[in-house]
Amino acid sequence: MKSEPDAYSLEQLKKDKKTLWDGVRNYQARNFMWKEMSKGDQILFYHSNAKPSGVVGIAEISKNAVPDPSAFDKKSDYYDPKSDPDNPRWFCVEVKFKKSLKQIIPLQQIKEDSRLKDMVLVNNSRLSVQPVTAKEYKILCELGGV
Repeated sequence: MKSEPDAYSLEQLKKDKKTLWDGVRNYQARNFMWKEMSKGDQILFYHSNAKPSGVVGIAEISKNAVPDPSAFDKKSDYYDPKSDPDNPRWFCVEVKFKKSLKQIIPLQQIKEDSRLKDMVLVNNSRLSVQPVTAKEYKILCELGGV
C-alpha cells in the first residue's frame, strides 16, 4: 500500500496505531482491498513521491473491507455523489502499524533485483494498492532487515 509521506506516513500510522485506508478511487486498487485482503494479512507500507521512494515498513489488515465513509461525506475530497450507502461504489480496509524496516528499500533497488522483476510495483508503479506474492514479501523483508 502506497502513500505520500506528507499525506500519510508510516510514522503517522505508528502514532495513530490504526486507520481506515480510505479515499482510494481506482477500481483495481479498490478490488484488491474489497475482494482479496483479509484481516490478518500483512502489507508492505510504501512511501511514494519521497526521496527516495520505497518500502519503509509493515502493517497489517486489522478489519476487512467496509464501505468507504469518505465517499458519502460531502466535505471530503473523496466524496462521490454516485456512491450510495445502500449500494456503495468504494471500499476500504483498516490497517494497523506493525513495524518499521531497519532500512528503506528504494524503488530503484527493487527494480534492479532480478528476483523482483515480475512484481506489480516494478511493472505498474502508479497503482496505490497492489498484490505482493509470498516470495516477494519474504525477499523485501530480508532486504529491509526484518
